[in-house]
Amino acid sequence: MIILKTPEEVALMAKASRVVAEALEVLKKAVKPGVTTDELDRLAEAEIRARGAQPAFKGYRNYPKTLCASVNEQVVHGIPSKRVLKEGDIVGLDLGAIVEGFYGDSAVTVGVGQVEDGAAKLVRVTEEALALGIEQAVVGNRLSDISHAVQRHVEAAGYSVVTEFVGHGIGRQLHEEPQVPNYGKPGQGPRLQHGMVLAIEPMVNMGRAAVRVLDDRWTAVTVDGSLSAHFEHTIAVQPEGPAKVLSRL
Repeated sequence: MIILKTPEEVALMAKASRVVAEALEVLKKAVKPGVTTDELDRLAEAEIRARGAQPAFKGYRNYPKTLCASVNEQVVHGIPSKRVLKEGDIVGLDLGAIVEGFYGDSAVTVGVGQVEDGAAKLVRVTEEALALGIEQAVVGNRLSDISHAVQRHVEAAGYSVVTEFVGHGIGRQLHEEPQVPNYGKPGQGPRLQHGMVLAIEPMVNMGRAAVRVLDDRWTAVTVDGSLSAHFEHTIAVQPEGPAKVLSRL
């Protein structure tokens, strides 16, 4: 069941999403060669708690950390560790926060120092795909119009959309209905309505779409070892006009 949010609930989700956005800005500046993903995780938790919020991921289905930090071929759900970031890596930073029982969720992929042109293009195309998906999040459109816009842009650039993981509704729970795939034909699925709040999150591989989950039961990696990028925003469908991006500063 899709739960429509009241304006008051959306306002709380906007607060949670702003906490995430502010914390991600701090993390982006901290990403440098020589930094460990564990250090980024500790910084993420400190930034969230300093703003009076709670980490959304820590303890969720026994996930052990505050941040998901996915490096290079890691697609999503990379568990922070003593892994040291190197010049030329790319790292996906996925973060969530809770304010007064409501969730915010967002992700960015950033380069570590100077990255190769191919990696930079992958990151750019993935962020563009997110923006194009968000453009479709208007009253009267179908859910798959978002999905199709993402897939069309990604595949036009020669990349693959991950199909095993999808975006999602969000509210009092981190993951609510509906699922928001990053692929599909347009004009399908439920009609978008005012009050829907969605986490739209393209995951894009430079090579093939296939992924596998490591023995830690969390970290998803590309099967072919190719680079992967991930961007995400929490958005609220408005009565008219474009969606409101809650997780953008």
